[in-house]
Amino acid sequence: MPKFDANLTMLFGEVDFLDRFRAAAKAGFAAVEYLFPYAYKKDVLLEKLQENGLEQVLMNLPAGNWEKGERGIGCLPDRVHEFQEGVGRAIEYATALGCKQVNCLMGLAPEHAAPAQLLETVVTNVSFAAAALKKAGIRLLIEPCNTRDMPGFYLNHTVQALDIIKAANSDNVFVQYDVYHAQVMEGDLCNTIEKNLAYIGHIQIADNPGRHEPGTGEINFANLFAHLDRIGYGGWVGCEYKPAARTEEGLSWYQAHKER
Repeated sequence: MPKFDANLTMLFGEVDFLDRFRAAAKAGFAAVEYLFPYAYKKDVLLEKLQENGLEQVLMNLPAGNWEKGERGIGCLPDRVHEFQEGVGRAIEYATALGCKQVNCLMGLAPEHAAPAQLLETVVTNVSFAAAALKKAGIRLLIEPCNTRDMPGFYLNHTVQALDIIKAANSDNVFVQYDVYHAQVMEGDLCNTIEKNLAYIGHIQIADNPGRHEPGTGEINFANLFAHLDRIGYGGWVGCEYKPAARTEEGLSWYQAHKER
């Protein structure tokens, strides 16, 4: 079975954030990911990781004003300087926390913006971030998100992410493949993952519809997990779902797969 990490932003939502590290460890997770670390001091987060024996496997670049609806700034032509400053801040946190992968959320495409200008901005930002992160020993990820949950998001399809990677001409950019988003937008999960395995740096899971835990929807996760083993995927699988009920009840799928 793959190795699973807990997304602290999505799981254990009834628990104060800094207490979620202990909750994840208690549930049997060896690693965690979450949206952003920047509201907390680096040494506080590191202490939570260490005292609970956890590895941090993923976080996002600063993504603008999340509370006011911004979902990243990677595609915004007038925010390039802010984006570059955010890369530096992310490197400081990721280095302190031992996090080896950072995701770039592209953001919502401005209305009436020229597609060529948006693509140029994205490629410029991805190239800059990939180079800076590589010097720090950190991989850059880019994530397609579905248009149902995130209308207007710039990056929606696996092939679009691969085109950006090629245009950036860097060996330090990979796809963050979110199974839920991919199922909504394109399906064909196993084939797509296998075909593009060399470019996939991280996988996240949630069932569809509802974005709840595995077993609540249409995706055959037993088959998917077995497929990941067969093709040799060695990265983490992030549990980025909204528990349908209580978090502990929703982890029965995880315990069942761990025992196989």
